[in-house]
Amino acid sequence: MERIGFVGLGTMGGSMAASLLRAGAGLTLWNRTPVRASALVEMGAAEAGSPAEVAARSDVTVICVSDTPDVEAVLFGPDGIAAGAAPGSLVVDCSTISPAATREFGRRLAGQRVGMVDAPVSGGSEGARLGTLTIFVGGAAPDVDRARPVLEAMGKTITHMGEFGSGQAAKAVNQVIISGAYLGVAEGIVLGIRAGLDPHLLVEALSGGAAQSWVLANRSGRMIDDAYPLGFRLALHRKDLGIALEMAGESGLMLPVAMLVATLEDRLISGDHGDEDMSVLARAIRDLSAPAGATANESQPAPGSGGREDPEASTEPDPGPV
Repeated sequence: MERIGFVGLGTMGGSMAASLLRAGAGLTLWNRTPVRASALVEMGAAEAGSPAEVAARSDVTVICVSDTPDVEAVLFGPDGIAAGAAPGSLVVDCSTISPAATREFGRRLAGQRVGMVDAPVSGGSEGARLGTLTIFVGGAAPDVDRARPVLEAMGKTITHMGEFGSGQAAKAVNQVIISGAYLGVAEGIVLGIRAGLDPHLLVEALSGGAAQSWVLANRSGRMIDDAYPLGFRLALHRKDLGIALEMAGESGLMLPVAMLVATLEDRLISGDHGDEDMSVLARAIRDLSAPAGATANESQPAPGSGGREDPEASTEPDPGPV
């Protein structure tokens, strides 16, 4: 494996970098909050003082940060990767960002003869920790082939989707699909509890039929307990849905389920739940529902009252990303 750099050591990036170390990579790290690098340094990684220094000491530099402006900052900001990357080196961006921005960043790096591959990941914190992520890859075939050993150290399913930017487009599709899966499981779990069923027994029964899914298997327990420790931050999924809804709008496509989930996530974020796991959608269903034993009519304010539970005020789909 070539000399590898890694920029961004959050919930996902820290575990992905650890997978690279376990695979034997010579790894140089940088994170905006240096303390996050300490455990990886103890495992054998070297810590750099800036993204530029990481790139200067690496043949392939991996990025895993939160959003499009963060990627731009670590690439092209003061002491960014572009300032230190040698001609012929490669950048692998595992962040989830706008496909259009991805293509623009790739063009800017190409002007320095630096290659770039977009490789957003799916699989949550568990997949990052276990090295079993699904990775959607876009880029020129030689660049993807060069990146593959790095990606295989972090993921289990690596698929070259096509030209540069197509990895980000595929990840947007993934986020649309899982929004429906999370919402469906949340509604089902809350309905089962309200119907007086044993929710754990219910999940066991559902797992043997067509309702089985990763979300049911891995997130139903949090919905039952109404406790949502961090796995995949709700606010990040809302950001990802914004990308997907923007893509849909550009092609004249309506995504009603994704629009509804975006509205529910906005409601949760305004209630300070953005840093919880996205299975907190079950709390939104609880909050919108009548108290146990009450009828729907008893729980709703009079028409025109403008109350918080006015169905027109709380359930109308958002027309697009905020």
